[in-house]
Amino acid sequence: MTDIPAISDHQPVMTPLRTAVIGALIVAIGPMSLSLYSPAMPALVKVFGTTPSMLNLTMTTYFFGYAFSQLVCGPLSDAYGRRSVALAFFTFYLLGSVIAIVAPNIEILLAARIIQGIGVAAGAAVSRALVRDQFSGLSATKIMNLIALMLAVGPAVSPMLGGMILGAFGWHWIFLAMALYGVVVLLTLGFATGETNRAPDPARARPAQVLRNYASLIGNRSYIAPVVLLGCTVGAIYTLSPLMPFLLIDRLGLSSTGFGFAMIAQTGSYALGSFCTAWLLKLVHERTVVRIGIGFVLVAALGFAVGPRLLPLSVPVIVVPVSLLAFGMALINPSTTMKALSGVAALAGAASAFMGFMQIGGGLLGSGVSALLFRDPVTAYATVVPIMLGIALLTAVTMRSPQPQVSAAAGDAHLEDLELALDPAGVIGASGDQIEARLKAKSNL
Repeated sequence: MTDIPAISDHQPVMTPLRTAVIGALIVAIGPMSLSLYSPAMPALVKVFGTTPSMLNLTMTTYFFGYAFSQLVCGPLSDAYGRRSVALAFFTFYLLGSVIAIVAPNIEILLAARIIQGIGVAAGAAVSRALVRDQFSGLSATKIMNLIALMLAVGPAVSPMLGGMILGAFGWHWIFLAMALYGVVVLLTLGFATGETNRAPDPARARPAQVLRNYASLIGNRSYIAPVVLLGCTVGAIYTLSPLMPFLLIDRLGLSSTGFGFAMIAQTGSYALGSFCTAWLLKLVHERTVVRIGIGFVLVAALGFAVGPRLLPLSVPVIVVPVSLLAFGMALINPSTTMKALSGVAALAGAASAFMGFMQIGGGLLGSGVSALLFRDPVTAYATVVPIMLGIALLTAVTMRSPQPQVSAAAGDAHLEDLELALDPAGVIGASGDQIEARLKAKSNL
């Protein structure tokens, strides 16, 4: 990874590998705080003397804080820097984790979960901006895929780890594990992370300017189409988070540890998809990788809609479509993420934040609809998720390549134009003479 060049007229602040490791660490805290907690949900119904619907609200409030605070975190990181804003938000996350440890009732737990959600927003908003600040094109896609590979490890073991912690020590220790993770993130940001925002501008945090920036992003079809695609696919995974414990533990009788092992199929499929993405990027164009991923999402959507209605309910009927979706999502995410961000480098923080908002907001909307309109989790599984994936598939048809950005620095714009006009793989590792020859070939077309 260290030979990947930065698509910029400046040297990168951090190496690609360091950027990927830090990016994975700070973005993984969101899904890990979700999946560590999920095995404890059925047990907490009895602990707090409440209902499954009320416990589902602890997921909904987490999603709410996670989604909407990204809309604030992104512009703040454009205005004041990635590192300082991330430190502030993750301090908030640590506070929420401590409150959850000592929560005496469901109301305090709800408050703690929304504080945690607000804090972890920095991970999703800042991690993509760290990459986009320093790299672009296929370079950034490779780094995003490496982040995805590392990201798959934490959520893969989190449900199993959460179940083991619950069985051995009790639910308080699950939140203690989250607090310790928060401390590790704060230390990493404080002592191992460089500031990648070279031109912070406090004006970007003014409410009127923030609204104008978001309006320009929403009106940019090259940006918004891939963002909606990711919002629906990733949002579908988050929609499943509060449903899966009640499907596999309550309905099918798995233990909390067994639930954790069953969920490895989801994150294992995502990890396998990330490995396949890295391999396929060496053989075919990024667009082809995305199309293959969309094919898997289509098959998964059919599995969600048809399987529980036609087949006896079982672990494979529930888990196989989820695994297919995770595999397809791994193929789609890296290229589609950088496709969306490639034309909006001047607003990388806001653009990354709105992308994260759409993904977590998709989970918030899907889980909210599931909780409010469907008492039966099987019906919610077979209805809400296929609808979200159907919207994603329709959106994929409308996507087009972004136009080269003209507001970036001259060297950045020059190389981005080269990447968009030529085979990106030909640029990576090319010498100056080779690039000059390609530019001459382009001018002769």
